[in-house]
Amino acid sequence: MVNQQTSARTEIFAGITTFVTMAYILFVNPMILSGTGMDANAVFLATCLGAGIVSILMGLIVKAPIALAPGMGLNAYFAVVASSTGGIMPWQTALAAVFISGIIFLILTLTGFRQALVDAVPDGLKHGITVGIGLFIALLGFKLSELIKIQAIPIPPTMDSLAKGPTDLMSFEWNLHLANFSYFTGNSGMLAFIGLVITSLMVVRGLKGGILIGILITTIIGIPMGVTDISSLQGAKWYPDFSTNNFFALDLQGILGIGILEAIFVFTFVELFDTFGTMVGTLDRAGILNQPDGRKKLSKAMMVDASGVSIGALLGTSTITAFVESASGIEAGGRRGLTAITVGVLFILALFIAPIAGIVPSAATAPALIIVGVLMVQNILKIDFHNMLEAIPAFLTIILMPLTQSIANGISAGILFFTLLSVSLGKKVHPIMWVLTILVIVRYIFIGGE
Repeated sequence: MVNQQTSARTEIFAGITTFVTMAYILFVNPMILSGTGMDANAVFLATCLGAGIVSILMGLIVKAPIALAPGMGLNAYFAVVASSTGGIMPWQTALAAVFISGIIFLILTLTGFRQALVDAVPDGLKHGITVGIGLFIALLGFKLSELIKIQAIPIPPTMDSLAKGPTDLMSFEWNLHLANFSYFTGNSGMLAFIGLVITSLMVVRGLKGGILIGILITTIIGIPMGVTDISSLQGAKWYPDFSTNNFFALDLQGILGIGILEAIFVFTFVELFDTFGTMVGTLDRAGILNQPDGRKKLSKAMMVDASGVSIGALLGTSTITAFVESASGIEAGGRRGLTAITVGVLFILALFIAPIAGIVPSAATAPALIIVGVLMVQNILKIDFHNMLEAIPAFLTIILMPLTQSIANGISAGILFFTLLSVSLGKKVHPIMWVLTILVIVRYIFIGGE
């Protein structure tokens, strides 16, 4: 049973923890979307405001510790379809596609379809989602820390291609290996290793806010190591620049253009599964789903999430979604809406303190993500691995999330195999599971697993 005892101090601490672990989006999102021709500063403004407003709404309306911001993966897809060098539509039209997908999401929520997923999806699969997200977060932490190198290898690999290294980023196999000490001595990998040790000690000792303290200490240690760069603080602008913005820049007249329907479908479908997984995983970990009003809070959370998609498009950014990094705040003790409100306020304040937020290196936040992964994997104990009907779909859900770097892929595999195995045993399958199974098949036939 998850401890629901909390305080304002704990909630604020948890909100700061969540913000620090997801603050990288402030700098990654502008970098990715600028490839479409969008002004980087305008994207930065939209990212701060979008994440701030929607996270605050989540805290005020739902009273849940879930933070939202432009999602990784969907922003990359946005950059592809609206690329200034070969995209199928202008970025203004892509924003319209995001806006429409948000409206579709809202309709699905109002009709109760998204909420019905909670009843339709078996418990084993739900717990598998939580565990899979934990591994997904941990892998992200290892990647950011440089403790694991991920190398793209052309398929099929040849001796020649292996010698040349990664050349094809669209088709690759995993080549994971732990870096040796000689590799990360003196660089961010060594700092991440130190941070992992420090953060682990904090958590093992049961220190409140241990994850946040670990991040801060690691950041400070990184200064003499040359990893934490504080030079950017000199001459930095400490006020937001609104001279360039993409507010209400979406082009709704372009929705009849080529490729728009496919873009809307992808934005809606992938977000449907990603959000469902993140919402269920984080709310379950926070102990909210088991409360008497747990289902009601989940419904409200989905409403805010759906509205946030369109709000982000109006501000000028790709799909805003619930962040799996919210789990870091939950593990720091966040159980109420004040956690999300704190995150939202910090995102808005980031308009003014961007230079400070920018000096926290990924080597300092990566250990926090690894520890969160450890904590979330605890839910694997709730899966009955002696029951193969529950074990196989859950295992596929768990393993495919980190291996394919996609929450949607893991959930899709779990749904497909649960339905197929249930039918083979002559067991009744919930109608919504049939609908989801058909959607999964359609997804992989027409748009693949990206």
